[in-house]
Amino acid sequence: MTVESLRDLLQDAGYRVETVGEGRARFLRSASNRFAFDIRPGSAIPGTTDRFADVAFVALLAVQGTLPLDLINRWNCTRRFGRLFLDQTIPGQDFLVLSMDSSFAGGVSAQQMRVQVEIWDSLLQQFVPWLREELSKVAPKIDAVAAPASAENTTPSAEAPVPAGAAA
Repeated sequence: MTVESLRDLLQDAGYRVETVGEGRARFLRSASNRFAFDIRPGSAIPGTTDRFADVAFVALLAVQGTLPLDLINRWNCTRRFGRLFLDQTIPGQDFLVLSMDSSFAGGVSAQQMRVQVEIWDSLLQQFVPWLREELSKVAPKIDAVAAPASAENTTPSAEAPVPAGAAA
């Protein structure tokens, strides 16, 4: 798989996709229902400069305040694909990360890769309502979290984490 072949597959599935970065640091950015996500190449195929054996689908939400870890664990206990975790890639800024790995080591068909994209899309569609419901249960218990940047934002409420990336 290459960044270009994966981009073509996503475009054939109806997604708007842009290539971000340069050289070996290139990845794809897209959105589903205005919820931005990245597709990041993983393990390089030995002896090649542009082919990889796996990807990570990643969606970030900036968090202000705190989120209970049991809320995050509930997602992980009830979903087979996709994991949710807190990360602090920028000092002093927490991110709620939804991530799913897909491997095509040994080769897969375009149909199989498309199914992986459909699973990811389904996770994104489940995530926003789930987060909205779970936050409503714990809202009085959590610190302040970021307000949506605009009415177009897909965040569950003004008391929910905010997508870190702009929609593609």
